[in-house]
Amino acid sequence: MQVLKASEAGNLKLAKDGVTILIPQPSDDPDDPLNWSWTQKHLALIPLIFASLLTDFSITWGSVLFQAQGPTFNMTPSAVSQSLSGSLFMMGPGGVLAVPLIQRFGRLPVVFWSQILAALTVMAAAVSPNYACFTAFRTLQGFVCSPPQVVGLSIVHDMFFFHERARKVNIWVLCFLGGPFLGPFIAAWLIEAVSWRADFGVLSGLFGFSAILVVLLGRETLYDRLSPQKKEAGVKGKLKLLTGVAGAQMSGRPIVWTVCKDLVTVQLRPQIFFLTVIFIMVLVAWVIGINTTISLLVVPPPYSFSPSAEAVSWVAPMIGAGLGELWGYWFNDFLLRRHLRTHEGSYTVENRLWGVYTPAVIAFVGLILYGQALQHTLHWIALLVAWACVAFGMIAATTAISAYCLDSFPNHSSLVASIINFWRTTGGFCVVYFQLKWIATSGAAVTFGCQGMILGVAFITGVVTTQIWGKRWRKKYPPPKAEN
Repeated sequence: MQVLKASEAGNLKLAKDGVTILIPQPSDDPDDPLNWSWTQKHLALIPLIFASLLTDFSITWGSVLFQAQGPTFNMTPSAVSQSLSGSLFMMGPGGVLAVPLIQRFGRLPVVFWSQILAALTVMAAAVSPNYACFTAFRTLQGFVCSPPQVVGLSIVHDMFFFHERARKVNIWVLCFLGGPFLGPFIAAWLIEAVSWRADFGVLSGLFGFSAILVVLLGRETLYDRLSPQKKEAGVKGKLKLLTGVAGAQMSGRPIVWTVCKDLVTVQLRPQIFFLTVIFIMVLVAWVIGINTTISLLVVPPPYSFSPSAEAVSWVAPMIGAGLGELWGYWFNDFLLRRHLRTHEGSYTVENRLWGVYTPAVIAFVGLILYGQALQHTLHWIALLVAWACVAFGMIAATTAISAYCLDSFPNHSSLVASIINFWRTTGGFCVVYFQLKWIATSGAAVTFGCQGMILGVAFITGVVTTQIWGKRWRKKYPPPKAEN
C-alpha cells in the first residue's frame, strides 16, 4: 500500500490536518457515512457499542449464578455450568448466518432485531420451569445476540477512514471482549439481593434498553457508492430501516448465495486462516475457560471467596481489559504512523501484527502464573494478576489481528468479523467441556502450563507465519469481488 504525500495528492481529499490522504476517498454526497460529522459518527457508534458489550456480557452473566441455580434444578453447580456451552457454541453460527442478512437488509435492522429477540429469550430463560427449558432458551439467546459482534467491523469500515480505523476497532473489540468480565461482576452483586430469576430479568431489561438506543440513535451505514439510492425520511423511513423493509426494497445488493460463497472463499485465504483457526481460537478458548470456571475454583476451599469477594474479583480482568484497550488504541496507531514515517509513505499491512507480540507474551505469562497460583495456593493477588494478564492479552491481540484482517479484506468487513467471531466462540464452546476435568486429572499447574505452551505454538504458527508470508499470500490469493 502506498500512502501519498500531500504534495503528490493532486485533487485528492485530505484530512483536517492537511497532510493525511483520506482512504477511501469520500463521495460528494452528504448521505455518505464517510461525510458525516464527528458527532454524527460517534452517536451512531453508541448503539453498536452497547449491543456489542451485551453479547459475551450476557452469556457469562450466568457464570456466577450456578450455586444459586443448583437447588432450583436439583443439580450440582458444575452440572449447571454445562448450560453455558450451548449458548457459547451458537454465537458462532449466529454470527455467520447474520452476514448475508447484513449485506442484503442493512446493518441497522440486524442489530435491532437481535436486541429484541435477545431480550425475549433471556426473559424466557428467567421463567423456565426446569433445567432443559432454561438451557434451550440460553442456547437460543447465544444464537440471536451475536450479530453485533459481526456488524461492528462493517460499521467502522462504513464510517471511518483508513487512518482512523484501528482506534475505532479497538473500542469495538473492548466492548465485546470486555463484556465477559463486566457481566459476571454485575450479576454477582445482584445475586446477593435478588433471586437468580430476577437477576436474569435485569439482563433482559438491558437488552430492551439496547433496543431503545438502536431506535433513537442508530443510523444505517450501508452505502452503495456505485449507485447511491436515497433513503426515505421521517418516522416511516426510520421504521422501514429498523425492520429491514427499506433494505429489502433496495436494488443492487448481493444475494444470499453470493455472500455465502464469498464467506468460504475469504475463510480459506491463508492470510486469515492461520490467524483465526489457529491463534484466535486458542487464545480466546483459554480466556473463556478461566471466565466460566473461576467461580467453581475460588468459592470452595482453600480460597473460600465470599459472594462479595467473588464479585470484586472480576475487577481484575476488567483492569486487564482496560489496559489492553489503551495498548491497542495507542500502540497500533503508533505502529502505523512510525512505519509510514520511516518507509516514505509505503505501508505493509503485516506491520499491524507487531501489535500481537507483547500481548501474546503477557497472556502466556498469565496462564503460567494462574496455574501455579491455583496449584500451590498462592495469595489471591497472584491469581487475580494472572487473570488480568490473560485478559490484557486477549483484548490487545484481538485488536491488532482484527485491524490486520480488515486491512487485508477492506471490502469484506462483515465476512472478516464473522470468521473471527466463529473461531473465537468455537474455542470458548470446546473448553467448557474439559477445563475442570483437566484440572482435576493433571493439576492446575500442568493444565495451565500446557495451555500456555499451546498458545506459544499457536502464536508462532498463526501470527509469525502470517507476518512472514502474508504479503505473498495476499498477492497470490486476492479477495473476491467487493461487497456493497
